[in-house]
Amino acid sequence: MSDTDNQVSDAVAAAMVKAVPEAIIFADLKGLVRYWNRGAEEIFGFTAQEAMGQSLDLIIPERMRQAHWDGYYKAIEYGDTYSGRGSRVTRSLHKEEGRSLYVDMSFAIVKDHEGKVIGSLAVARDATERFTAEKEMRKQIAALSANAEGKG
Repeated sequence: MSDTDNQVSDAVAAAMVKAVPEAIIFADLKGLVRYWNRGAEEIFGFTAQEAMGQSLDLIIPERMRQAHWDGYYKAIEYGDTYSGRGSRVTRSLHKEEGRSLYVDMSFAIVKDHEGKVIGSLAVARDATERFTAEKEMRKQIAALSANAEGKG
């Protein structure tokens, strides 16, 4: 079997990206949405048609925008995200009245075949339920710990 037999066609690769349940978002050098898959529609509530050409501010809470753009432009300039960070849970916005949600998101810088930076890729999944449950569990543990210390 040759290497070409193991390769996935561009059409199949595109179908996989479209079908994956996680949000896959590609933004250009200016931070404008250029790709928005079905997973992104489900998680953030905006259709691809609504999101395409829009600033990533669409899903970034206002109080976090300056820090986001500072990091975004540094990564674009550097040509890499801060390697080793992996994914992280962060706040985001849903179309529904700007409802807040938590997403587990990872980032990558995308380069063309010549190595020139052409934008960024974000992959996200909704982590609201998990984050909220963990937060509640931490509160309960702290309360139990404080209660135990008070009795000791």
